[in-house]
Amino acid sequence: MLLVVPMYLSSMFFLLGGSIICLLMSLVCLMSGQAWFIEWELLSINSCSVVMTLILDWMSFMFLGFVMFISSMVLYYSGEYMSGDENMNRFMYLVLGFVMSMAFLIISPNLISILLGWDGLGLVSYVLVIYYQNEKSANAGMLTALSNRVGDVAILLGISLFFSCGGWNFLFYSTDLPGSKSLGLLCGLVVMAGMTKSAQIPFSAWLPAAMAAPTPVSALVHSSTLVTAGVYLLIRFSIILESSEAQVLLLLLSSLTMFMAGLGANFEYDLKKIIALSTLSQLGVMMSILSLGYPDLAFFHLLAHALFKALLFMCAGSVIHSVKDYQDIRMMGGLVYHMPLTSMCMNLANLALCGTPFLAGFYSKDMVLEVAFMSPINQASFLLYVLATGLTVCYTMRLVYYSLSGDFNLGNLYLVSDNASIMTNPMICLSGGAVFGGAALSWLIFPCPYMICMSVSFKTLALTVSFVGGVIGYALNLGAVNYRLISLKEYSKTVFVGSMWFMPFLSTQGMSEKLLKSGNMLQKVGDSGWSEYYGGQGIYKVMTGNSSYLQVLQDNSMKVYMLSFLLWVIVLFFIVS
Repeated sequence: MLLVVPMYLSSMFFLLGGSIICLLMSLVCLMSGQAWFIEWELLSINSCSVVMTLILDWMSFMFLGFVMFISSMVLYYSGEYMSGDENMNRFMYLVLGFVMSMAFLIISPNLISILLGWDGLGLVSYVLVIYYQNEKSANAGMLTALSNRVGDVAILLGISLFFSCGGWNFLFYSTDLPGSKSLGLLCGLVVMAGMTKSAQIPFSAWLPAAMAAPTPVSALVHSSTLVTAGVYLLIRFSIILESSEAQVLLLLLSSLTMFMAGLGANFEYDLKKIIALSTLSQLGVMMSILSLGYPDLAFFHLLAHALFKALLFMCAGSVIHSVKDYQDIRMMGGLVYHMPLTSMCMNLANLALCGTPFLAGFYSKDMVLEVAFMSPINQASFLLYVLATGLTVCYTMRLVYYSLSGDFNLGNLYLVSDNASIMTNPMICLSGGAVFGGAALSWLIFPCPYMICMSVSFKTLALTVSFVGGVIGYALNLGAVNYRLISLKEYSKTVFVGSMWFMPFLSTQGMSEKLLKSGNMLQKVGDSGWSEYYGGQGIYKVMTGNSSYLQVLQDNSMKVYMLSFLLWVIVLFFIVS
C-alpha cells in the first residue's frame, strides 16, 4: 500500500532538515572563520563580467537557517489553518517559492543576482496578498506591488552605477567606492531600496495593507522574509553607508517610523494590523541602529525579532481561526479561560517583544537601546527612541486587556479551544525560540561583549520607560469609556494618529489623482504619441516603404529595365549636350 504524505508535512520536514544543516554550517563558519565565495561567468560586456555569485558565510547560513526553520513551522501550521481551502497545494507552492526567493537574496552578494530574489519576493508577495480574491485584497496587493517597485527601480539604477566599477560584486568593490563621485547617489539608491522593502516612512502604508494575505503568510512575511530583506541589504552594504550622508536621513526617518507605528497601534482595533504595526516599529529599531554604524546589532535584533514575531502571528491566527474569523479585538475577551495554551504563547511573545528581562527580545532590544543611548545621536532621535519604547509596552498591554482578559464578548454560540494540535505544536516550538533564542544568539554573535559605560539613570531608562508605558496602557483601557469619549472629542487628531499620519491615503488616492494621471497623460502623448511617430513606428514605415521600392527593383521586371535604360539615355544626352 502506497503511503501518501500530506504536502505540509513533507515540505515541513524538507525545510526543517535544511534549517538544521544551515545552522550547523553557520557554527562551523563562526568557529573556523571561513567563508565560501562561488562565482561563474555568464557573459562579458565591455570588459565587465556578468557573473552568478554565491556567498556562504556565517551570516548567510544563520539567516537562511532561521528563515527555513520559521517557514517549516508556518507550513506545518498551515496544514490546519488552510485545511478548508480548495487550493491548499497551490498555497504551499507559493510559500515555497517565497522561501526560495528569500534564500536567493540572502546568498547573493551581487546586485544583478540580488535583483532576481528581490523581484521574486515582490511577485510572490503580490500573489499571496491577493490570495483571497476580493476588492480589498486586490487594492492591498496593488499598493504592496507598486510601493516595492520603487525599490526595484532603485536597485536597477544602482546596477547601472556599478557598471563603472567593472563588476557588480559589491563586497569587493565597496572598498573602492568611498573616493568615487557616485558614492552619494549610490548610497541614496540603496537606502531607498531598503526603505521601500522594510516599509520605512514614507513607504509605510503597504505593510499593514499586506495583512489581507492569509495569517500563515503574515507570520512568514512579517518575521523573517519580505520586510527584513531591506534591512539585510543595508547590513551587507554597511561598509558604504559608514562614510555616507544618507546615515543621518536614515536615522531620522527610522526613528519617526518607530514612533509613528507605536502610536498608531494604540488606536487600532484589528488584531493583525496591531501586530503589523508592531513589526513596523521593530523594523525602525533595526534601521536606526544600522544607521548608527552597528550592522551586527541590527542583524542580532533581526533574528531575535523573527522568532517571537512569528510566534505572535501564529497565536493571532489561532485566535482568529477559533473566534469565527473575527479580527476585531473588541469582539474577543476572556480567551485565557478558553485557550490557555494559545494565551500562554501569546503572552510569552508579547513579553519578548516588550524586552522583558531574559527573554529573546531583552538581549537584542536592550543592547540596541543602550548602544543608541551611548552613541552621539541628536535629541530628536533620542526622544523618539524613548517614546517608541514606552508605546510598545502600551499597545501590548492594550492588546492583552482587550483579547485575553475580561469578559468573553463573542456571544453564546461558540467553540473556542486549543484542540488543533497541528496549530499548537509549531507554536510550542517557537516558544522555545522566544525564551532561549536571544541568549543563544548573543553568545554566538558576540563572543566578546560590548563595553557599555552609562550612568545608572541611563542604564535603567529602557526598563523604566517600559514599565511606565505598560501602566499607562492598562490604566487608559481600564477606564475605556472615558478614553473613548476623549478620542471622540479630539476626533480629527485621533484619525490623524490612528491612520498612520494619513500615509495610506497619500499612497493611494493622493498618488492616483496626481502622479498616476499625469503619468498616463505622458504615456499617451510621449511613449504612445510623438516618440512613436518619430521613433519606432516612424522608422518602421520609412524602412518598409523603401524596402518595397527595392523589392520592385529586384523583381527582374522588363519594364523596370527599359525605364532605367531610358533614364540613363536621357542623363547621358544632357551630359553630352
